[in-house]
Parts: sequence; structure tokens; C-alpha cells
Amino acid sequence: MLEVKPTLTPGAQVSQVGAGAWHLEVPAGPQGCYRLAQLDDYTGNKRGDFPWNPPVRLSIRAKASQRDLPGTWGFGLWNDPFSLSIGLGGGTRRWPVLPNAVWFFFASSPNYLSLRDDIPAQGDLVATFCSPRWPSLLLALGAPAMPLLLWSPGVRLLRRLGRQIVHQDAVEMGIDPSLWHSYTFTWQQECVCFEVDGDTILESNVSPDGPLGLVIWIDNQFVALPSSGNLSYGTLANPEPAWVDIESLHVSA
Repeated sequence: MLEVKPTLTPGAQVSQVGAGAWHLEVPAGPQGCYRLAQLDDYTGNKRGDFPWNPPVRLSIRAKASQRDLPGTWGFGLWNDPFSLSIGLGGGTRRWPVLPNAVWFFFASSPNYLSLRDDIPAQGDLVATFCSPRWPSLLLALGAPAMPLLLWSPGVRLLRRLGRQIVHQDAVEMGIDPSLWHSYTFTWQQECVCFEVDGDTILESNVSPDGPLGLVIWIDNQFVALPSSGNLSYGTLANPEPAWVDIESLHVSA
């Protein structure tokens, strides 16, 4: 049986409204304050103990409170690559690693989440990332290159280097996510197939390396890594509460 736990910032809420059905909501608020409502099945686990390896099929129905929510939201499987709680506040001790993910990802402007220039980097996306499972200690050796992120030519260089290591694929769904839709993906060892309302949206050979964990979330964060090299990140204002309803969640190996 699928077991999920909430992660919430102050004022956010996750409510189970039926079997396989939840309401995730973040409150209205200004920019400069991070807001998150999340469900996952890996909290407290080391990455090596995340529960899902291919073949996996995920299906879900979802509806958002508006078409273009400030920040990001979505659902799928990932390796929680950028967690840096290192045990503070009861968090799990996980250092950053390279991303592996397969998910339905909704990102408002000014998000720009792609190392490649030939695939969409914001909007209503199906997306997949595949990276080598390098240990965090090896990644730490790249820390001297971090000042390059403060310099646009340096960011452009790191993007070019990054796409040689982090492989990704994405297409835009072209839907109105404020209406109910059925979302499905099948993750195989060598490929991933995404479907929306029964129609195939993407078949990709960019298949992530497991194990991965289930994540369903809504937040007000943005990260932009555009081809111009003008790196930016932060949080966006929510003029009104933002929410996502999901139902018929099913994940099977």
C-alpha cells in the first residue's frame, strides 16, 4: 500500500479527501517567503533506500486552482537531488547529487529549468532527467567553480559542461491544468512514455537512474538558468491561495 507523508511550510496544508485523493494548498503571501505543500514517500530514507526502480507505472488525475500558478507544482518520481538539510530540524542527512527524475512539471515564468536550448524550460511540461550517480563528495570537488555562477559567461560555460553530464528531455503538453486531466507515465530501464488523457505526449530514451521517490508538490519558487547566463532564483508572490487537487493516484512496479 502506498504510504505518503506531508511536508509543509507555515500556513500550507495537505488534506486527504478520499482514497488516493488529496488537496494541497499554499496560502497567499508576498515574494521573499517560501511556501510549500508536499506529499512524498521517501521522507526519512537515505537515497539508496528510495522505493522505486523500473519498471514503474504512475497514473493520477489532477486539477490546479488556476492555469498559471506562481512558482512550480507537479508530480512524479525523483531522487531529491538538492536537499541540504544535513539533519537540521529533524531533516534527513542528504547532500546534493546530480538529478534523476521523471515527472509532470508545471513551472511559471520566470522559471527556466533547462540546460538545453532546444527543449521547453517553463510551462506545462513532461520532463525526464538522467545523470550518473556520482557521490556527493565527488561533486564537492567542483566547489571552486561556484564563483562562475556570478558571471554570465561562466554560467554559459557551466551550462555547456552540464548538458554533457546531465541528460534531459521535455515537451510541452499544451493543456489547461486548471481543468481535470489524466496523467500517466511508464518508466522502463531504457525509455519513458508519457500520456495525457490517453494520448502519448512523449516517448524518450532519457530514462532516469533509480532508485527514486514519489513527490507531489506545489510551491512558489523559481530558478532561471537561461542561455543568456543571467542566473536568478527566489520566491514569487501568491496574490491568493494556490492549490492542486489530485485523485486516482496509483503507482505500481
